[in-house]
Amino acid sequence: MNKIQIINFLKNGGLDPIEAKAEAELILEYVLGKTREELILENNFDEEKILPVLKKRIETYEPVQYILGFAPFMGEKFIVNNNVLIPRDETELLIIKAQDEILKKRGNLKVLDIGVGSGIISCMVSKFAKENKLDVAITGVDISSFALDVANKNKEKLNLENVNFILSDVFSNVYEEFDVIISNPPYIPYKMKQNIQKEVSFEPDLALYTNDEDGIFFYNKIIKEAKEYLKKDGVLLFELMEGQSERVFSLFQTNAYGEIQIFKDIQGIQRVIKGKIL
Repeated sequence: MNKIQIINFLKNGGLDPIEAKAEAELILEYVLGKTREELILENNFDEEKILPVLKKRIETYEPVQYILGFAPFMGEKFIVNNNVLIPRDETELLIIKAQDEILKKRGNLKVLDIGVGSGIISCMVSKFAKENKLDVAITGVDISSFALDVANKNKEKLNLENVNFILSDVFSNVYEEFDVIISNPPYIPYKMKQNIQKEVSFEPDLALYTNDEDGIFFYNKIIKEAKEYLKKDGVLLFELMEGQSERVFSLFQTNAYGEIQIFKDIQGIQRVIKGKIL
């Protein structure tokens, strides 16, 4: 099979052209163990290795990242399975803003990541600190022991020593103060589940949905409780779903946070919000 045939196979199975091209490259790269550069020079690939993956993707709608067991994110290859969310490009902005805060504060810093999933936020912040020789200790919490298993595997894979993952329902097992708290919490109202695309149904409900009407339950809980766990001038950062920024901004105001800022992603969506303890 050549690359055009692989892309057409995915397109005929229901994927849009952009998604089909990206997934074709992902499948070729990981199934065949080829680099992007090597794939540019080839155009005839082992059908026996590729076809089973293509068929499973189309016939079951299972995300290709779960089929392969890996997901690329910010230049790294993260282990994933259906106990954790698949890393999405939108989360890069949250990580970049967290890295910015660490650079501004410097010193001996403590960072908390709430709802770690596969560990991408904790790991990428840790890697950034390591590369820039910054003294940062990162604690990541999740209510799912299965998610923490995945996060620990990614920590070991990236050889990161300044990250500690613990089982905790938000702050239930947290007993110290932090300079920065980061969270990409569940924010999809459960009522929207029936309209979600089939691929998303493979991802854990626990990490996606809230039981309230507008998906702000965890923002509200974390904003209120984080005041006990943030040091003076400590910062709280969230990823947002489109359309939630005004409600979350209001929650920050109601709970007396200052210097509240909203940051747009490359699509112009209000994606990240920050508030500070004054």
